[in-house]
Amino acid sequence: MGLMAKFFSVGSATLGSRFLGFAREALIASTLGAGPVADAFYAAFRFPNLFRRLFAEGAFNTAFVPLFAKELEGNGRAGAKDFAEQILSVLIFALLIITALAMIFMPFLVSTIIAPKFAANPDKFDLTILLTRIMFPYLAAMSLVAMFSGILNSFRKYFLAALAPVILNIILVGVLVFALWQGLEDRYIGIVLAWGVVVSGVVQIGLLTYGIIKEGFSIRPRVPKITPPVKRLLILAVPTAIAGGITQINLLVGQVIASAQDGAISIMNYADRLMQLPLGVIGIAIGVVLLPELTRALAAKDEEQSIALQNRSLEFGLGLTVPAAVGLFIIPLPLIALIYERGAFTRELSETTSMVLAAFAIGLPSFVLIKIFQPSFYAREDMRTPMWFSGANALINIILSLILFPIYGVVGLAIATSSAGWVNAFLLGITLYWQKHFVIKGQTLKNVLLILLASAVMGAILYVSQIWIGDYLLDRGLLIRLGAITLTVGFAAIIYFAIVIATGAIPREQIKRMLRR
Repeated sequence: MGLMAKFFSVGSATLGSRFLGFAREALIASTLGAGPVADAFYAAFRFPNLFRRLFAEGAFNTAFVPLFAKELEGNGRAGAKDFAEQILSVLIFALLIITALAMIFMPFLVSTIIAPKFAANPDKFDLTILLTRIMFPYLAAMSLVAMFSGILNSFRKYFLAALAPVILNIILVGVLVFALWQGLEDRYIGIVLAWGVVVSGVVQIGLLTYGIIKEGFSIRPRVPKITPPVKRLLILAVPTAIAGGITQINLLVGQVIASAQDGAISIMNYADRLMQLPLGVIGIAIGVVLLPELTRALAAKDEEQSIALQNRSLEFGLGLTVPAAVGLFIIPLPLIALIYERGAFTRELSETTSMVLAAFAIGLPSFVLIKIFQPSFYAREDMRTPMWFSGANALINIILSLILFPIYGVVGLAIATSSAGWVNAFLLGITLYWQKHFVIKGQTLKNVLLILLASAVMGAILYVSQIWIGDYLLDRGLLIRLGAITLTVGFAAIIYFAIVIATGAIPREQIKRMLRR
């Protein structure tokens, strides 16, 4: 399977998850709006997600995948299985301790870290504590899911691991439909959503356990011991954990600042959900596939192959991200109104959320560039450089957030996030170039310039369309708006792809292969 096919294998599964995520968010928005229960649920859900991104998908998985892939290449399945079982045992032990401590000290964590401004509203504060306690075991589940996904990805089995997040959205949509059918009060809707999150984690573990067994690679926990392989993983994971910790502190600072404005946390989540469609499909696909592929190439001492992988990833990432960013920046309000504006979600909320989405869209290409550049460091077991750049990212984000929030409100937080993302991407890219670990080939540079040109033409079409038929995009019935947006976006996309295919920025044969697959 070629690199692009692997990207699309992961991306197609992620796409399904993102569409179901829209259904989930639309149901939450129409039911809870940006009210206190929505704020409590999203603040509570973000906390286990913080640790998941820090330990599971961040420090742990970034260190685990290169070591496991090298073990697999050097010592075969037997050596890889021994390594995986040692890591699994220590991981389970650490997760039990973290979960127990978090459950005990949750009121303190909510009052100091998660959402201290909620203390002014005792009901909202107490609900946040309850929901966080219910959902925190999701961290343990996702940590095991991340490890099992890393194993499957190292075997070049990408689809099942990418499919696992779909389960979360399927279960939460089902829970929401049940809650609406039963006519539950907002508080109880938040509680059943929290239990749905935990159940989804258990089901995801089951799915990936099945995948590993099917691959003929079943592993079992042992008595946890700090063996040399475990020490090596910890040495590599510490800088990544620091980098991830800086990033998550950065997000928490943003949440603390946002908690001072009623509904701000929910608004940012609704806007982020729409941005996560291209970022999830493209960025996650690249991040999942590129790290094990680069590790294999470097293990074989094939530097030229590693540079070629990055160039292909750059073309793929920007070829889909730049036009998506242009579209989200130019017509955010019709998209937000179509997806969310019903029930408790008013036009005023749509307008604010659309401004946040436009600000996020400015940084969208930078977030994908980070996904392209970081694996090159991690595959070389250089965890410190991304750590320092994550620190710069967080510092800039926090400073800009403190400056812009009093002026622009929640939109200022999105501007700060996008600005910091571009700084991080630039630092990573220029360092790789300086170290001669990444060189932009002439053809890739030409293709990127053509992608930018085609995106500009597409953006002009969207801008003019919004002027001509803005009423049909925004103020007509649901089906009319859906049809108008589909036709407008579809026509703009056809023009974009016609340009990039005609100019060779995206080879015609590559498009055909992807469509056939």
